[in-house]
Amino acid sequence: MKRLIILIVLFGTVTLNAQSDSELVKHFEAFYQQMKAQGDVQGIINAMTHLNILSPSEERKDTLAYIYMSEGKYMQALNTIGFELMLDDSDMAVEVKAISLKAVKQPKLAISLFQEMFKREPGPVIAYELAELNLQVQQLDEAEKHIQYGLANATDEMKKAYYETQTPYEVSLKSAFMYLNALLTYNRDRKANIDEAVDILDATLKASPNFNLIQLTKNELLRQKQALQVLESAQPQPKN
Repeated sequence: MKRLIILIVLFGTVTLNAQSDSELVKHFEAFYQQMKAQGDVQGIINAMTHLNILSPSEERKDTLAYIYMSEGKYMQALNTIGFELMLDDSDMAVEVKAISLKAVKQPKLAISLFQEMFKREPGPVIAYELAELNLQVQQLDEAEKHIQYGLANATDEMKKAYYETQTPYEVSLKSAFMYLNALLTYNRDRKANIDEAVDILDATLKASPNFNLIQLTKNELLRQKQALQVLESAQPQPKN
């Protein structure tokens, strides 16, 4: 009899807890909708965090990580979702991991995630990310592969935004690939290829006159060329 009473009490406690959790889920679902309506991002994060604790799901975790990423909170996004590529990752999860790893300056880790994105849905936008990241880690053949893909497949309406000026601006994605091609050419031989890289930059600037980064890069390459010439002229000449 004593055991029966204990079981009844335990069952009642479990039922009450289940009802309590169910009510809390409904509360935070309503709270989440209200925060969305008000545009309160921190409120949305709080609601989603509670929901993910009360009723965990991959969809909720992915959504929470995506919100963190969208707000520029890249480490929080990675802490929520992890950084390794998993076979069952959703498209959203792969995107969050890739973009967040790039943002926290982990190009080698980011490359595998962008490769997975490209595998699932190839396109010039992702090819640009892969080309840029491979240039950063000096994987030049991989960078060239994605640059050539981008030059062949980028359309006129595709744009790339840059932020090195106080006012962000956009250029055609094809011009952005031309810029990367100039960097690739320079990195192939940082002494012999300066003029060839500058020629590509000039062609890019002609196609996109507002491409401010081109002029900055061109000035730096010409500065390096001048420094090399000064260094060479200072070398002792061989005697006949």
